[in-house]
Amino acid sequence: MIKNFAFLLCLFGVLAQGFSQVFTNKEVGKKNQELIDSLKVTEYPYALPILGKKATAAGYNLPYSAGISIQYFGQESELVIDNLMVGFNNGTMYDLDGIVRFDDAKATASAITVRPDIWILPFLNVYGIFGKAQASTQVNFGIWIPDSTNTSTQILSASTNVEFNSVTTGFGFTPTIGVGGGFLALDMNFSWTDVPQLKKPAYAFVFGPRFGKNFKLGKPERSVAVWAGGFRVKINSGTEGSLALSEVFNTADFNAKIDAAYLKIDDAQQQVDAWWAGLSDIQQSNPINEAKYTTANDLLQRAGGLVSAAEVAGTNLANSTVQYAMEKRVKDMWNFIVGGQFQLNKHWMARAEAGFLGSRTQGLVGLQYRFGL
Repeated sequence: MIKNFAFLLCLFGVLAQGFSQVFTNKEVGKKNQELIDSLKVTEYPYALPILGKKATAAGYNLPYSAGISIQYFGQESELVIDNLMVGFNNGTMYDLDGIVRFDDAKATASAITVRPDIWILPFLNVYGIFGKAQASTQVNFGIWIPDSTNTSTQILSASTNVEFNSVTTGFGFTPTIGVGGGFLALDMNFSWTDVPQLKKPAYAFVFGPRFGKNFKLGKPERSVAVWAGGFRVKINSGTEGSLALSEVFNTADFNAKIDAAYLKIDDAQQQVDAWWAGLSDIQQSNPINEAKYTTANDLLQRAGGLVSAAEVAGTNLANSTVQYAMEKRVKDMWNFIVGGQFQLNKHWMARAEAGFLGSRTQGLVGLQYRFGL
């Protein structure tokens, strides 16, 4: 179940990185006076962007109005899961909040995305997103129950390690402004990822502000740009899906794990009952002790129900399924990014970008071709 969200998180990172750093630049300075004069007197030859003729007449240097880019991207991410509900073979769903704990929920992914784009206005670029990725996830988790001192003990552990593919489509827009080679870009996009294990495509919104500077090189139209900024991911929090029980538990040690879990639940229940019986009437009426007793019994009852349902499903492990519903969130919504781009000319440019800090690391390389419309 967690593998699906982990993959989506990785792919959403690809989406926010999906544009090449070009922008409409207000040329300034005496050394650029010849270019400024040329822009003002040369007739702008393309239909897009809207107001392109007025922008060039005012001394703005526009990129070609259309382009297509391709990027290769890799990422590792961490995530947080809350309000987990689990059932077996489309049966009763069990509330596992406070019982199941996840350790080292990490995912790695590599992806290729294609993004066609056009400049609608001199300071507004819009684009489409088409991506395909390969992902692998390793998630370790366990079932924990309390004893009489409210100390939790792990009674059952499991892990998943799955590789799979998925496809994403979406769209985005980037308002930009540039003066004298310095620029600000505010990239935003919306995407939907279709994963077979999920009931419906997962939605994501990503935001990537960037501040940078473009440096002209000796040859006309050739330049190098560098930038820094942030990367924010917002995904839909609710997820429902299904997976094979054999992806979670190994057939060889399944029965042994179930038996051990029963013994630990029984032992914990005996400890809780003995602790409660050893309290005086006054101590039992203490709201703190009463709350501890009620909470411990509730957790033990839910853990017992889950293990019992898993045991029944495990009698046909190869054909059993696990249904789940959960609330998920990114461990850190923001991380820091730095990047650079080499522009051979106004048609061709290559870029690289890296993201780090927080719980997400990422890297990207890409190539773009631009042309006029």
